[in-house]
Amino acid sequence: MTRLIAFNKPFGVLSQFTDGGARPTLAGFVAVPGVYPAGRLDRDSEGLLLLTDDGRLQARIADPRFKLAKTYWVQVEGIPEPAQLAQLRHGVMLNDGPTLPAEADMMAPPALWPRDPPVRFRKSVPDSWISLTIREGRNRQVRRMTAAVGLPTLRLVRWRIGDWTLDGLPTGEWRQI
Repeated sequence: MTRLIAFNKPFGVLSQFTDGGARPTLAGFVAVPGVYPAGRLDRDSEGLLLLTDDGRLQARIADPRFKLAKTYWVQVEGIPEPAQLAQLRHGVMLNDGPTLPAEADMMAPPALWPRDPPVRFRKSVPDSWISLTIREGRNRQVRRMTAAVGLPTLRLVRWRIGDWTLDGLPTGEWRQI
């Protein structure tokens, strides 16, 4: 029987089970033998990480050829202008080439767990939240996309992969799907 686990990865945790240093890894949270991450989530990003013991399923989730939609809730510095959201929707030119078009919309600040450490607050610079759905998986792609349109990322939470979401899953916890 295939195992599929949804894990709400906290900020600062590596998307792997071992590390040569003393950084926190998945091993400190998921004590299920034989499962491996289907894709990666940067150490300074939070949210949904899927783990499975099925190599074919792992490839289907992680491989950009399958264009599985991934939705991120992104706290950005500044208030997006319609033109900035339009740029994200049409695709952004990055140093490794253009991105595919994304779904990009303003959103109300979500009711999330506190981040440790908290995001730096600056009275003189407003921040806001956008929902960004991409169908690629380049290294630090969401952060690079928002920066390319003049909206640096402050906090990045992956909320959805395909039909799977974080709904009801506290940070640092996992559930069998």
